[in-house]
Amino acid sequence: MARLLQAPPKFHLSEWDIANKMQCASTESQKSRSERMIAESRRLRDEIEKTTQKTQSDVNKKIAQRQDEIKFWKQELDNKLEQIVHETEVLLTFKTRLEKALESCKEPLDVAQKCLLSRQRRAGIDLVHDEVEQELVKEAEVLQGVIALLERTLEQTNEQIRLNRSAKYNLEMDLKDKFTALTIDDYCASLTNNTPDIRYADNALKIEGNFVSPEDWIDFSNMNVEKAEKQRNNSLALRALIDGILSQTASDMRKQRETVNVVFRNRVKEVKDAKNKLETLLAMVMDETASQEKNIAALKKAIADKEGPVKVAQTRLEARNHRPNVELCYDTVQYRLTSEVQEITKNIQRQDTLAQAETELKALSRRQLSLEEEIQVKENTLYIDEVLCMQMRESVSINNF
Repeated sequence: MARLLQAPPKFHLSEWDIANKMQCASTESQKSRSERMIAESRRLRDEIEKTTQKTQSDVNKKIAQRQDEIKFWKQELDNKLEQIVHETEVLLTFKTRLEKALESCKEPLDVAQKCLLSRQRRAGIDLVHDEVEQELVKEAEVLQGVIALLERTLEQTNEQIRLNRSAKYNLEMDLKDKFTALTIDDYCASLTNNTPDIRYADNALKIEGNFVSPEDWIDFSNMNVEKAEKQRNNSLALRALIDGILSQTASDMRKQRETVNVVFRNRVKEVKDAKNKLETLLAMVMDETASQEKNIAALKKAIADKEGPVKVAQTRLEARNHRPNVELCYDTVQYRLTSEVQEITKNIQRQDTLAQAETELKALSRRQLSLEEEIQVKENTLYIDEVLCMQMRESVSINNF
């Protein structure tokens, strides 16, 4: 109890003085350290502020540059899209021309084949493999070749239209992505430190999706532009080819059509000339037949006219043969009567030309029948060539496609 009541130990004055000095020194030291920290903090804040502002300014510049890059490629893609769309529309008109050209080839081919079929109905010697038939066959071959060429060209055109549309699709998809990216970057460019809807994003630094390098990004759009340009150039070349094909095929068809028409006209003229000659020959034969008929009639009359004299002479000879005995003399009368009978008989026999004349008349009749049949053949040929074929061909016109 006595110890608890014992007074605490007292310090010497020197100790007190030292303690005060130490407090002062410690406080001054702490104050100096605090001031240095405050100064360092201020410097660090200023440095961070400047760095942050500089970095943000640099980011803003980068965003602006990126916006310009996107706008540049977007413009390139827009221009190329407009070109490929226009080229595809023009190519579609060429496709329509090809389809019309194909359709217009059907009638000339049908007419050529009908002409060939109709000319098979020519008769007799007129069923000849003449120049008309040769040119008609050639015309059918030309038309079939033109149709085959136009069909191949139409297939090529359809494929080119498909490729153009594929390039257009790629450009549109790229443009759509560019528009989205530009919208996002426009939004980013509009953000400031005072924008209300800025926020912390925990996963902002986490890389998601398949990021590509700037070089790959440029290459992708450049590739789409180059592909579109390539297809556009191919389409331009194809249009030039189609123009040439349509012009050349129309020219070839017109040329062959005119060739066929010329040989048709020539052949019709030849057949008409042949028919006229046959008709002239027929008229000549008919005249000759009439003359021969008159000749036969005259021969028959001449023979008939000799019946009286020959009967008289023969009756006289037969009567004088009955003279009696020595009166049966071969006198001048007997001699002359015998001579008369022989003469008349000989003259009648000389008129055996009647049989020959009748034979000639029959030959003339056969010739007349043959000529009439041949004229019928020529008339049939003229009807087929001039009426059926040439009139049918007049309805066909070949225009530029």
